[in-house]
Amino acid sequence: MQFECACSKKCGGCDYIGIDYKDQLQKKTKYIQSLVGGFCKISPIIGMEDPLYYRCKVTATYTYLKNGSYISGVYEKGTHRVVKVDDCLITDSEANRIAVTIRDLLKSFKIKTFNEDTGYGLLRHVQIRVGKNTGQIMVILVCSNPTFPGKNNFVKALRDIHPDISTVILNINDKKTSMVLGDRNIVMYGRGYIEDELCGLRFKISPGSFYQVNPVQTEILYKTAIEYAGLTGTETVMDAYCGTGTIGLIASKKAGEVISVELNKDAVKDAISNAKNNGIKNVRFHQADATNYIRHLADSGEYRPDCIFMDPPRNGSTPEFIDAVKKLSPSRVVYVSCGPESLARDLKLFTKSGYRVKKIQPVDCFPFTRHIETVVLLEK
Repeated sequence: MQFECACSKKCGGCDYIGIDYKDQLQKKTKYIQSLVGGFCKISPIIGMEDPLYYRCKVTATYTYLKNGSYISGVYEKGTHRVVKVDDCLITDSEANRIAVTIRDLLKSFKIKTFNEDTGYGLLRHVQIRVGKNTGQIMVILVCSNPTFPGKNNFVKALRDIHPDISTVILNINDKKTSMVLGDRNIVMYGRGYIEDELCGLRFKISPGSFYQVNPVQTEILYKTAIEYAGLTGTETVMDAYCGTGTIGLIASKKAGEVISVELNKDAVKDAISNAKNNGIKNVRFHQADATNYIRHLADSGEYRPDCIFMDPPRNGSTPEFIDAVKKLSPSRVVYVSCGPESLARDLKLFTKSGYRVKKIQPVDCFPFTRHIETVVLLEK
């Protein structure tokens, strides 16, 4: 299974494009083996049956050319030059089509794209999020100011072509920043969020919510994590870095109680809504820094969780967090990692803190790229 992409040399997003998919999995296996194979035997990587068009979130960038035409796509690797991309092989196919339709509408509505050098122009980016299992679609128009000319007609024209769009949001980013989204959202159409189903539960996805980009593989990832936790229905479980609550809410079916901790207040709001909408009552949420919260528990002796789930960002955890876990001393830690390098670093710290690596399961959530998700079980 091998595919070619005309944009790959400039785009730089797919490190393994043009390589047979089986060979990609072998390369990833060797890489994860080189980093963490010394801790324990690694299970064979779990790949996808169909590795194309899997991403349910895409950010498209638009620019206006001197000849009066528009192009849309992604930044060339290491630059802010836009590479025209009409059909990305790893992005949801309907999201690809919506991005192109918006480009075609810009000229009709005389909407100028934002110029980073001059600071003039309106449209900075478009972000499209797709609920793979619900079919719901969110379109976020990221603009430099809230004045969007002919906004109602623009939305109508867009939905006439793509009637499956569930909500359209105007996001205001008026800062000089590399961040895509700003802090302010104006709902132009729909509810302002979409929902998706994962492991039998329904999750709310707001513009700023973290949600895994490959739901097919995420189900495998999370089911593996919960299996590694060895829950029997009586345990107290902590979900650190819980985001919108996905892992903890899915684990709640097999746990006595789940304590979920997240610093981002908007994510916590979504997590509380997700628990309520799914009728889950054995999960409590705390808006707090996970390290400080675990230290507090260790010092107060209020309770000790039997297991901690942790799913940190790509740069991994911190020595302070791992030291706090050591003080709290849960019998099991299930580490979900999207960064093999930071995982290797953190596992060394865990093993120095009295934990042993028992199982390692790589999951290919990002075909055609070098990125790997990995589930690790650590026990006291």
